[in-house]
Amino acid sequence: MPIKISAVICTHNRVGYARRALASLVEPGISDDQEVLVVDNASTDATAKVVSEFASERVRYLYVPTLGLSHARNAGWQGARGEYVAYLDDDAVACPGWLGRIVEAFETVRPRPGCVGGKVLPRWESPRPPWLSDAVALSLTIVDWPDGPRVLRDVRQEWLAGTNIAVRRVLLQRFDGFTPRLDRVGKRLVSNGDIYLQLLIAAGGDTCWYDPSVAVVHHILASRLAKRWFYRRYYSQGVSDAVMETLLHTLSPRQRLGYVCRHARALRSPGRWRALLSPTDDPEQFAAKCSTLTIIGRIAGMLGAAGA
Repeated sequence: MPIKISAVICTHNRVGYARRALASLVEPGISDDQEVLVVDNASTDATAKVVSEFASERVRYLYVPTLGLSHARNAGWQGARGEYVAYLDDDAVACPGWLGRIVEAFETVRPRPGCVGGKVLPRWESPRPPWLSDAVALSLTIVDWPDGPRVLRDVRQEWLAGTNIAVRRVLLQRFDGFTPRLDRVGKRLVSNGDIYLQLLIAAGGDTCWYDPSVAVVHHILASRLAKRWFYRRYYSQGVSDAVMETLLHTLSPRQRLGYVCRHARALRSPGRWRALLSPTDDPEQFAAKCSTLTIIGRIAGMLGAAGA
């Protein structure tokens, strides 16, 4: 039977999480028209051995030596045999029926979506800090948009997360998959590769479909529940936003300068700098710190892109 959908798990040196992600797909049973492809992105742990324990005709292993999430994701869709390619992060587990619900959405929703995704529910490995607001927590890849199932009209405001997104393979081919200028490489926290692809899909006339029943559970690592991680994450988000802007639009030096000046004006307030430099456990003030770091990151990202 031809493969209808391929689940791709990209992993780097997180064998314990990868085992759970793989088991969430394989242990309930996968049908003859489904497959799972584990993309080992330059791991030095026992990932290959663990995948071999699950190996079958429909569970495959692929080693990618070039470090970077975009490289791993691209190797995944290029090696996939399915018409649809569904991505599950190695620190997430699929809820029952995940692949089947994705296929159902692709084949019953009209007009046919370009990509499909759904809820990403948190599994906290440490207690949630009292200074962490819901808005800031979105950076932990928590997705629970209201009023689904529906088309997402503006993926800059409501998006499908890369840990729970499926794309028609023909569109991955059309847009050359995920750009290597965005997303994680090692400890670098640059992101937006999944958002950029969704913007291309929407600009090409296809839709991004959100269905809350297409759900996964995402581990919130204890190491990410520290203020310093959020400082890095939001600064990197600003860098990611600027790089994505240069990918979406051909900007002249004058337009780049205008972008920098617009964001620099937002930093004129002494109160903003006091809030940035003052310690706080207040959720609103902490969110303001993160917002300021995003602006600084956008300026740095545009200046860096100008030199690229």
